[in-house]
Amino acid sequence: MTDTPYPGRGPDADAREGADTVRAATHGGAPDTMTRARAALREVVPRLVTLLRSVPDTGSAAVGTWTVGDVAAHLTHVLRMDTDALAGAPVPEATVTTAGMAEANAEMLALDDERAPSVLADHIGTLADEFDAVASRSRAATVDWLQGTPLPPSAVACHLLEECLIHGHDIATATGRPWPIRRHHALLAIEGAVLPLIAALPPTAMVNQDRAGSFRARFDLRLRGGRRTLMVFDRGSLTIEAGDARDVDAHLSADPAALMLVFIGRQAIGRPLLGGKLTAWGPRPWKLLRMLTVISPP
Repeated sequence: MTDTPYPGRGPDADAREGADTVRAATHGGAPDTMTRARAALREVVPRLVTLLRSVPDTGSAAVGTWTVGDVAAHLTHVLRMDTDALAGAPVPEATVTTAGMAEANAEMLALDDERAPSVLADHIGTLADEFDAVASRSRAATVDWLQGTPLPPSAVACHLLEECLIHGHDIATATGRPWPIRRHHALLAIEGAVLPLIAALPPTAMVNQDRAGSFRARFDLRLRGGRRTLMVFDRGSLTIEAGDARDVDAHLSADPAALMLVFIGRQAIGRPLLGGKLTAWGPRPWKLLRMLTVISPP
């Protein structure tokens, strides 16, 4: 079947035909990924601290049942956890699924009643400095992350970057403040953390098992400014594979920041499609909408 653009146009210049489809595990392990992640965190964390200091009341609703204060407190827990993982210290016991992480996060928030914005801002800044110091000394090929998952240290740093970007967005949206996400930061978070996590975790970890059913699809994901990745959904599993990108249900050219917000459920797909931030084409592009009901990042 001839590929049909949806909506409006086909591949863009930075997702040219013939680019290699690569395994996600290769995305996060380059020696300079840690350096780039640390540099990104040194840009993003001070913005996050300044944002939090500007919030007069952390009791505002933010995301789900969480308030702004809950989001900020959660960030301190993530900073502590990722620092401990790099240092080889024990990390919380948690199953890396949406339900498993919700339970673990709720337990940590229940044990931590600090919600004052200035205190949380100070805590985030101090913990970020500690993380950077530990990251600068990291020489291990892999470290044990949640659920005993072995990850390159750079993937842990990129995970922390993703958490700061997403939850900075949550706080800013809840309080009516700007939170621009730079393309290269979002790209680093996806290629350096999200894709390696999909490769390292069980294939069911990021799929809603109740909704997946018999859903099967193959998507050629083209991150603008980055690499091409073949995402394969197969009746409740998600894997990243090398293979023929022509044998797919749809191609997706994506601005990394827009894709991150759509995948994590912070933004509906309509506006990015209409604005050209996401472009889909191929034999069965409508499967992308079904995919968004199936994918469930923890």
